[in-house]
Amino acid sequence: MRAAVVRTHSGPFLVEDLRDPRPGPGEVLVKVASCGVCHTDLHARDGGVAFPVPAVFGHEIAGTVVEAGEGVTRLRPGQRVVGAFSMPCGTCGMCAAGRYELCDEFFARNRLKGQLYDGTTRLFDAQGEPIAMYSMGGLAEYAVIPELGVGVLPEGVPFEECAILGCAFLTSYGALVHVGDLQPGQSVAVIGAGGVGLSVVHLARALGAGQVIAVDLSRDRLDTALELGATGVVNGSETDAVAAVRDLTAGKGAELVLEAIGNRITFRQATEMVADGGRCVMIGIAPSGQTAEVEITRLVRRKIQICGSFGGRPPRDIEHLAELVAAGKLQPQRLISRRFSLDEADEAYQLLHDGKIVGRALIEMGA
Repeated sequence: MRAAVVRTHSGPFLVEDLRDPRPGPGEVLVKVASCGVCHTDLHARDGGVAFPVPAVFGHEIAGTVVEAGEGVTRLRPGQRVVGAFSMPCGTCGMCAAGRYELCDEFFARNRLKGQLYDGTTRLFDAQGEPIAMYSMGGLAEYAVIPELGVGVLPEGVPFEECAILGCAFLTSYGALVHVGDLQPGQSVAVIGAGGVGLSVVHLARALGAGQVIAVDLSRDRLDTALELGATGVVNGSETDAVAAVRDLTAGKGAELVLEAIGNRITFRQATEMVADGGRCVMIGIAPSGQTAEVEITRLVRRKIQICGSFGGRPPRDIEHLAELVAAGKLQPQRLISRRFSLDEADEAYQLLHDGKIVGRALIEMGA
């Protein structure tokens, strides 16, 4: 099969021929239709987050199941599916407790070593050398995914565009629902209107939020946020973002604030624009070792909660998101601003690196 391989840290995405992968027990082989272009791939490629190379990145896909491994009972060939960036093993302590987003084996095997849960990768080059998998290694014509990392799509939903349910929207869902405990009518502010931040805006409205305020430095991104349901926007390059959010919420601050950048300055801003007794949910990934400051007295006296959130809980959350798509409440296709072929993967990620992608870009394998 063809796949975009990164051979060195900060190196290009180069299309190579790899050996066709095969699923092991509890895994499925998926023919990839599309893969989202996410900034987290760049963090790992460039070494800001430790990950081995050579590697195939890409961690949110839509595709069709073509083969089920031994013991797979929930999936069958022919089903259209979404592959999640977080792929629960199903057997560790966290999975047993239903905390799939904190799967011990996912962090120990996949995120540290680029492997699946038998301690090996499913990807090998023409010479038989192993290639690390970032999640399922979605920048390829085929991908192997553990069964619990796959959500089934209902009929009638936009197929390729649903790839972004597997990371952008799954991350938003976990932050809004599992950690943020969003209630109908509550006010929400999101700092950062990139692919994940815009997903937060769109999903928060679909889940019944009242005010949804997007904060960014880019007019194009803020205009897109308004198109996706934001009730207000704040351009941090033109005004004090904290004061502006408070003005839009009658001086109170937003009841739920999400930081989707991973920056020490915006981290603190999130804690300052949240309402008394409110909750800050941090979902932006930062380079390893980066820290941020918080005003201690305000945190204590105003009962501010600061929580981290890392994705959601496939497959249930993905299938709930797909139901929202089928019902017309969520429209992932509206976030897709650019489409590329697999041969154009390096160009797509360079544009993302340069801040020239609004919303989400897709790599389409049939393009």
